[in-house]
Formats: sequence, C-alpha cells, structure tokens
Amino acid sequence: MEVDTNLRVRAALHHALSDPVRLGIVDLLAVGDRSPGELAHAFDLTSNLLAHHLKVLRDVGLVHRARSHADGRRAYVRLLPAPLERLRVTPSVTAPRVVFVCTRNGARSPLAAAVWRTRSAIPATSAGTHPGPRVNPRALAVAHRHGLRFDRETTRSVAEVVREDDLVVAVCDKAYEELGSAVHWSVPDPRTDEDLEDVLAQLTERVDRLAAIAGAP
Repeated sequence: MEVDTNLRVRAALHHALSDPVRLGIVDLLAVGDRSPGELAHAFDLTSNLLAHHLKVLRDVGLVHRARSHADGRRAYVRLLPAPLERLRVTPSVTAPRVVFVCTRNGARSPLAAAVWRTRSAIPATSAGTHPGPRVNPRALAVAHRHGLRFDRETTRSVAEVVREDDLVVAVCDKAYEELGSAVHWSVPDPRTDEDLEDVLAQLTERVDRLAAIAGAP
C-alpha cells in the first residue's frame, strides 16, 4: 500500500522530535526565540552538534534562523508553529501578570498587551527599557482599527513596572539583549503603517500561542 503524503510528513516530524534534545529545543522555542548560544548552553552542546539538531528541525519546517534586528552579528532561532498543529507541543507557563517590553514602549509592547487582554484573564501591561515621550499615535490608530484598547497612552520604564513574579516578554531584540532574562519574541521595529499591521499580525499569532499554554499560578 502506498503511504499517504500526510503520513510521511507526520512521520518525519515524529522522527525529528524523537531525540530528547530536539524535543527540548522545540519546548523552549514554543515560549520564545533563543540564540544558538543560549540553546547550546541550555543543552550543553558543541556548536557542531547544535548545528546538526537545528538542521534536522529546519528540514521538517519547524525552525527558522534570522539575524538580530538590533545587532546583525547575532542570530535568533524561532519556532514555526504550523507543523505542530498535528503534534501539539505545549509546555505550560504560569504567571500572575504578563509584562510586554520593547525599547521605547511606543508600539510593539502596548500592542502586544492590548492583544493579550482580549485573549487571557491574566492581567497584562507594557514597559520600555528606554521609554519614549509617548505611545506612537500610529500604533494607537492601528489598535483602534482592530478594536483594541491600550491601558494608557503614556510610556513607562521597566524599573517602574516589572515585579519579581511577572512573566516578562521582550518583543524586540534590543530590549531582550539589554534585559538578558525574559521570554523573547524577535519582532522588527515598525516604520510605516504597513509595518504596524504586519507587526500586529505577528504579535497576535505569538500571543495566541502563549495564551493557550499560560495560566495563573
């Protein structure tokens, strides 16, 4: 009997995830992006062995590697979730509150918090590592077009907002590289209205994925 193409795809996915290290990599990436160095450290891997594991995952469409939008010498690996619809890799996350962080707290972080509040009962807010003078008016306009509400139109700093037990999600590379410890979503800085629409779509997909596995402690 000829094997169905869908079965071959599923078998390839199961094979890729049959190694404990690769399964662990996917579990980590299901929460946020990681640099190759972070992945190597997490699993005590040499660079050659990490490259092998990432190639196996990349060959079945599970991961993508891209350069940092802040420091082009760095790279980040992110999960491509579509193949996991069949496998449902869902690590659990608990937190009393989620704080989304970007550099200026002008667009990405307040947009992410606004989407989160439509998806989860867990409270959410936003902050910046170097807050600008105000929230970007174009980000406000995009939010209003999509029926989203910001909790405020002023910016705040990480030092003002973040508490010890918060789940901190850095939604830009620069903020993540400054914070050092946070869930990381590598989302580019929006420059135009079209960029803002694309960023909102990326953030919505990320929020949906995290909200589905997050709960209050």
